[in-house]
Amino acid sequence: MPDTKGLVIVNTGNGKGKTTAALGLALRAWGQGLRVLVVQFIKGNWKYGELKAAEKLGPDFVIRQLGEGFVKHAKANANADHQSAAQTALAIARAEIASGGWDLIILDEINYAVKFGLVTVSECLELIGLKSGQMHLVFTGRDARPELIDCADLVTEMRAVKHPYQQGVKAQKGIEF
Repeated sequence: MPDTKGLVIVNTGNGKGKTTAALGLALRAWGQGLRVLVVQFIKGNWKYGELKAAEKLGPDFVIRQLGEGFVKHAKANANADHQSAAQTALAIARAEIASGGWDLIILDEINYAVKFGLVTVSECLELIGLKSGQMHLVFTGRDARPELIDCADLVTEMRAVKHPYQQGVKAQKGIEF
């Protein structure tokens, strides 16, 4: 049995914290000298706090925000923009995984991209096939497909129990973004 193995990790479920958990893992990895890349498939054009933090961590902790924003509430005519952005993110993910330049790559909200038909589950499985034996690859987002879950070494499902939004509290700086 090997001492180390590049893991495939899935953070899914309807609860809050999938990206947050992945970023916590990324911070831990960076602290141990690993090179970390986060490719964001949906998030775009918002200034999330993690972007500011990553800038301060230097070239071994990079977040690439490539999405067009939330797909669920997008206007019908914006779907082509979302499709194009997701395919660009997918191409970048392929190239970066194949490059071997990173120890941990997080494909943030890629499960949403699959759910909304912007990326296929077979394309996700292809990404797993591209990774080196030591690279860790993390997939985040609700509704992870069973095929992805079957391939993963570690799957965590976040379950919503209670959320301040249910009491009318809007998203807060430093907590949700």
